[in-house]
Amino acid sequence: MNNIFADIQLAIPEIFVFSMACVILLVDRFTHERMPKASFLLTQATLLIALYLNLAGAPASGTMKAFNDMFILDGMATLVKSMIFILTFVVLIYSHDYISERKMYRGEYFVIILIAVVGMMVMVSASHFITIYIGLELLSLSLYTLVAMNRNSDLATEAAMKYFVLGALASGMLLYGMSIIYGATGSLDIESIRNAIQGMQSDDVMLMLGLVFIIVGIGFKLGVVPFHMWIPDIYQGAPTSVVLFIGTAPKIAAFAFVMRLLVDGFQALAVSWSEMLTIFAILSMGMGNIVAIAQTNLKRMLAYSTISHMGYFMLGILSANPNGYSASLFYVIIYSFTTMAAFGLIIMMSRAGFEAEEISDYKGLNKRHPWFAFMVALVMFSMAGIPPTVGFFAKLSVIQALVDVDKYWLAVVAVLFAVIGAYYYLRVVKTLYFDKPETSEPISANIGMQFVLTVNVFALLLIMPWIGVIMDICSEAISKMG
Repeated sequence: MNNIFADIQLAIPEIFVFSMACVILLVDRFTHERMPKASFLLTQATLLIALYLNLAGAPASGTMKAFNDMFILDGMATLVKSMIFILTFVVLIYSHDYISERKMYRGEYFVIILIAVVGMMVMVSASHFITIYIGLELLSLSLYTLVAMNRNSDLATEAAMKYFVLGALASGMLLYGMSIIYGATGSLDIESIRNAIQGMQSDDVMLMLGLVFIIVGIGFKLGVVPFHMWIPDIYQGAPTSVVLFIGTAPKIAAFAFVMRLLVDGFQALAVSWSEMLTIFAILSMGMGNIVAIAQTNLKRMLAYSTISHMGYFMLGILSANPNGYSASLFYVIIYSFTTMAAFGLIIMMSRAGFEAEEISDYKGLNKRHPWFAFMVALVMFSMAGIPPTVGFFAKLSVIQALVDVDKYWLAVVAVLFAVIGAYYYLRVVKTLYFDKPETSEPISANIGMQFVLTVNVFALLLIMPWIGVIMDICSEAISKMG
């Protein structure tokens, strides 16, 4: 009985968020007409309380396991979950007016967001293949539903169908890989698998076959080349508020997903999987940056930008050491906050009946609203990795991780693709400042959103003195992994 209570205590944030999702679903049924904001406020309160519970329940040192070692709580889990809560909280602030204007403001929208958060939390704390798969599918099914939330949009429906079909294929690949590993090692527990692999030949055919299918599944979920086909269609077709969510919190959860599978489970096969990730990284940085140049739709351009960023994110992982892992964690955190600012600005520029998706929509923005133009430019500079923005230090950290393991050629390739990628970001800045405006219509956004967005954007610059502190937090989180 004591063990059951101890297990539940470790999973209190997950239990709380899921319980509140059920409560909000019931509350919305009775209050939607009289108090339409009740669901939104309850969701935001849930995220803040879950953040507190997560930090309060963090292990002082080492790791703690529960539910027959299927659930793990360590430094990385605590940090990643905290980021998920913060990102989702801000995402909902940005999304509030957008979903209201497009008749998507329903209780189930917030419930599905919370279910997706639960899926991410389970995935982050998974120490068993079954737990990882449950968390991943809970997140994936929630995202499929969110993409199709705008029922009146044919583009959104098409995007959701593509996402569902390709997501199911990726899940099948991952599950098949897990079943092969189970056949080879006789266990689904990640720690047991790690111990079993250490006693086997590193070129064992079953191990290699299982690892290949797992890497393919990871590649689909991250959206790296050649498994990237769903990302541009989803980013362009889904409602911007949904893309804002997909491009932020799930990316950080994906980092934990990769760490639990490849580092916790297959560290002994690091030579093999780092070679596969090297190919993914080069293809993603190359294709993402080159194809983005041809895009005229800003959301589609940011989709290809995401593909390239996932390539940079992998650079730290494939270095296969703690410094590289902490560099990747730092990179994905910075990327998520930058992406949140980018899509937040798109939402702010949009209005009912008009989506500010085309790059041409931003022509001469400096003449209409210099403050917003400056914020868009700052976000583009950070995404391009131009100093003194934080994006520069994020790219520098993963490239430094490559240099530390003597992968100089790959570091040079990464820098070259970063230079190519700077072109399409700077093209947006040129559109803001040097093109003639095509409209004089004012930009209207509520003061609260403008304030939070301004803080978000300027944090990309003003956070510079604390870069070392953030990197130390990432390093400490990685050192406390189970």
